[in-house]
Amino acid sequence: MKNLPSLKNLYYLVHLHQEQNFNRAAKMCFVSQSTLSSGIQNLEEQLGYQLIERDHKSFMFTAIGEEVVERARNILTNVDDLVELVKNQGEPMTGEIRLGCIPTIAPFLLSRVVKLCQQDYPKLSLLLKEDTTERLLDALAKGELDLLILALPVDTNGFHSMKVGIDPFKMVMHKELSQDVIQPIDYQKMPDESIFLLQAEHCITGHAITACQLGDSTKVNPFAATSLHTLVQMVNSKLGTTFLPQMAIDTGILNDTDLIAMDPPGEAPYRDIGLVWRQTTSRISTFRTLGLAIQKKLLAQELPNKN
Repeated sequence: MKNLPSLKNLYYLVHLHQEQNFNRAAKMCFVSQSTLSSGIQNLEEQLGYQLIERDHKSFMFTAIGEEVVERARNILTNVDDLVELVKNQGEPMTGEIRLGCIPTIAPFLLSRVVKLCQQDYPKLSLLLKEDTTERLLDALAKGELDLLILALPVDTNGFHSMKVGIDPFKMVMHKELSQDVIQPIDYQKMPDESIFLLQAEHCITGHAITACQLGDSTKVNPFAATSLHTLVQMVNSKLGTTFLPQMAIDTGILNDTDLIAMDPPGEAPYRDIGLVWRQTTSRISTFRTLGLAIQKKLLAQELPNKN
C-alpha cells in the first residue's frame, strides 16, 4: 500500500493556510508550533514537493502548495461528510449542522428555525454564523459550513439550492411624507437621492433594484446603510423612502416608528429564500427535510396580490 499522507498533516496545512501564521495555526489545531511545523515537513517529504517557502521571518505557499491546500480542504470535507453519514445512518435529523445566514434574513428567521428544530428535531443541533453572501459561499466551499440560508438568485455554481419560500418587498416611508405621494407611485417623479439602500455587498440591494425595477440611479441616495435598522432610522427621520423585506416588517422592525409600508409600483416584487449546500455532501436528506419544514411552517405564503 502506498505511503499516503495523514489526515492530521493535511489538517495542519489547511489551518496554516487559513491563519497565515504558524503560532495561530498551531493554537487552532491544539498542538505546539513545533508539532505543526514537523507535520507539514513530513507531508512535504511524503509528497516529494516543497509546499512552503520559508525564511527566518516569513513564509509563502508555493504554487503546488496552494493546489494541495485546495485538494486537502476537499478531502477533509469529504471525510467529515463520511463520518456524519455513518453516525447518522437511519436517523438523518440528528447530529450537528453548521448553518450560515445573511444579515438581512438572520435576525428575522434564524430564531424561528432554531425553535423549529428544538420542537421537531431535538437531536439536531445548529451552529450559527451570520455573514455576507460572498463570505458564506466561500466558507461553504471550504467545508467550514454545511448549509446556508440565502436570498436567491445568487451564483450557486457548484452547489445545490432549494427554494423554501418567498419574501415580498414593501416600500416604506414616513406617514407624513406618504400624504404627498401621488398614487400610483412613479419613481421618476420622486425627488433625486430620496431612496435609501444598503451597502452593495448586501445582496438585498441588488434584489430590491431588480425586483422593483429601480433603474434610475439618480433617485438613490449615495449614503449606503450597513443594516436594515439603519435604513429604518433614516427613513423615520423623513429623509426619504426605502424597501424592506416583509419578514423584517412581520417581526416588528417598524415598531415604535411613524413609518408605513405599502406595495411598490409594478408587479409584486419579492426575493426567493433558499437553502444552499455542497453537491458532494452526504446529508442531502437532512437538508431537504429541514428545507421542507421551513417551507411549510415558517415561510408558507402565496405571492402578494396587487390591489
